[in-house]
Amino acid sequence: MASAKHLSLLRRSLAARRFLSTATATAAVAVVDHPPPMSAEDDVISMKGVRISGRPLYLDMQATSPVDPRVLDAMLPFYLSRYGNPHSRTHFYGWESDAAVETARAQIAALVGANPKEIFFTSGATESNNISVKGVMHFYRDKKRHVVTTQTEHKCVLDSCRYIQQEGFEVTYLPVRPDGLVDLERLAASIRPDTGLVSVMAVNNEIGVVQPLEEIGRICKERGVPFHTDAAQALGKIPIDVEKMGIGLMSLSGHKIYGPKGVGALYLRRRPRIRVEPQMSGGGQERGIRSGTVPTPLVVGMGAACEIAMKEMEYDGRRIAALQERLLNGIRSRLDGVVINGSVEHRYPGNLNLSFAYVEGESLLMGLKEVAVSSGSACTSASLEPSYVLRALGVDEDMAHTSIRFGIGRFTTEAEIDRAIELTAKQVEKLREMSPLYEMVKEGIDIKSIQWAQH
Repeated sequence: MASAKHLSLLRRSLAARRFLSTATATAAVAVVDHPPPMSAEDDVISMKGVRISGRPLYLDMQATSPVDPRVLDAMLPFYLSRYGNPHSRTHFYGWESDAAVETARAQIAALVGANPKEIFFTSGATESNNISVKGVMHFYRDKKRHVVTTQTEHKCVLDSCRYIQQEGFEVTYLPVRPDGLVDLERLAASIRPDTGLVSVMAVNNEIGVVQPLEEIGRICKERGVPFHTDAAQALGKIPIDVEKMGIGLMSLSGHKIYGPKGVGALYLRRRPRIRVEPQMSGGGQERGIRSGTVPTPLVVGMGAACEIAMKEMEYDGRRIAALQERLLNGIRSRLDGVVINGSVEHRYPGNLNLSFAYVEGESLLMGLKEVAVSSGSACTSASLEPSYVLRALGVDEDMAHTSIRFGIGRFTTEAEIDRAIELTAKQVEKLREMSPLYEMVKEGIDIKSIQWAQH
């Protein structure tokens, strides 16, 4: 059978590409599938005006993660031979796809301590967040007119809240403490009789801070208010138990846990039941919550990624924490004026957000062409404005402009960390040599006490 033959060839190709680092993984795929535009020198890559020797190190795991080869193994059959529509109820192709979707649903539910019937597939965490915020408030609009959230939420939560504000709902945007954590007393005091939802992100995508989910869930349960959390950056990285944490709705993403892009899930509590108004009209798939054909290969990939994460979360966590410590100690041994943004104790170690005093962040990013890092969320990284998350923490604007987020993951190696330390230190030193402010500080001048002349 041709498809079986193709599947065998692809698997052999995949086996040959098993990798030890993110850079070699992406390089292998690029060489086989889509070689990048090359310059006259064979080993130099030129793209968007940037010329580098070889592919850069990948340290941007909060933006996206590489697909685990085991996940791709699970997905391939549903592209090549088991390609039935899972909603086709009259033949074998539909039945086997439907069975695969339900297996994936159970794999995701197991990772968060949920019932498989409480998992609904979406296109990603952005859609899940929209359904959670808009869907809950629209369904209970006659009695509930108020939402509580924080100033450091992902943009899709903040924009969903602004959307319902235009419809007449009220939203309280809670400030956070300087370490990025929500003030629990302030959160409790902000809940009103007409509050319909409390939405607090589990792990912040920019600074990696882990919110006290169990305590927030307890407050919401005592007040009878549904608790929604955006757990896109938490799934498979920190333990999640929806019962223990009192979570009513939870947004999940596939591509943050070494799964495919374009798929996510919404956890929606059954008992006590939480209702949402669907945000999309269609064929009524996913029990009417999210119409549209469920993409079987993507769903299977997300399920496989969750099953792997369940088995390897503890090991990954220890290894990533050791790499984070190596990165931080290495940078601090070479540079002064390095500040960690967000809580040190309550954070996911794979997210290290640092500010480098007397260095402009955009210049640092441009100089670090051989390291793929970002200055914040991938959704807002095109903006030259300082991160709204860091500003919410009370970080000075000049320090907010100097922040770099290092994302460490399952396939990051010690060699990559050591190379990142070397390149970062060299670039910061180079930029500081050109900074008159840094020279003044070295001479003992207190810059903040200077009265600058206005022109």
